[in-house]
Amino acid sequence: MGDHRLDGLDGAALAQRLGLPAVEVHARLGSTMDVAHEAAARGAGAGTLIIADEQVGGRGRAGRRWSSASGRGLWMTLIERPATPGGLDVLSLRCGLHLAEALDELAAAPVHVKWPNDLQVQGRKLAGILIEARWRDHRVEWVALGIGLNVVPAVDVESAGLRSGASRLDVLDRVIPAVRAAAALEGPMSADELRRYAARDVCVGRRIVEPVSGVVAGIGATGDLMVQTDGGAVSCRAGSLVFAEDR
Repeated sequence: MGDHRLDGLDGAALAQRLGLPAVEVHARLGSTMDVAHEAAARGAGAGTLIIADEQVGGRGRAGRRWSSASGRGLWMTLIERPATPGGLDVLSLRCGLHLAEALDELAAAPVHVKWPNDLQVQGRKLAGILIEARWRDHRVEWVALGIGLNVVPAVDVESAGLRSGASRLDVLDRVIPAVRAAAALEGPMSADELRRYAARDVCVGRRIVEPVSGVVAGIGATGDLMVQTDGGAVSCRAGSLVFAEDR
């Protein structure tokens, strides 16, 4: 059990503030995702939150290292136990959309989404999302929702992230309800969700070279990236998106 404090509050105080059954706050961890999986395997309930002030082994998609310095951000993983796996395919996108909407009032500029799992402000990465599920007998036992959020960007540019003065507690107050609301939804993205996502999508209309070469047309209801290539329209289920101008 973590006995560290986050901006003066211990785990019990944070749990009460956020309406969660349990919060662990650690000074330093390898990865909040790994600790969350261990806690879930021991029976930790839905809504259990693991926070680290610093991660030395934080990771993103495909095992990429995530910089998680002390005092600069929120590095956390939330455990959920969905009754069905109906919304897992789009959970990363849903979380991104809900987080972007929740963080807008704290951000220095509008928060945008980049398929499949990033939030950006003024073209700089504000947050990343990593979703991992554990299954048994074709049934999802739990889902670990990892979020790394740069509250204080590594570059000293206010427009790169949240407004100066936005505390980690301010961020948590908005992030946790948003993520839990996203995790409670099932099925594919609704027409309303797709409309709201499109309004924040930094990819539409831009040429990419990975995972395929073409122009991004948007996302589909099941979370696919829709791309217009020279050979016609294609959809991508997974991969890392690279813009042509970044090559």
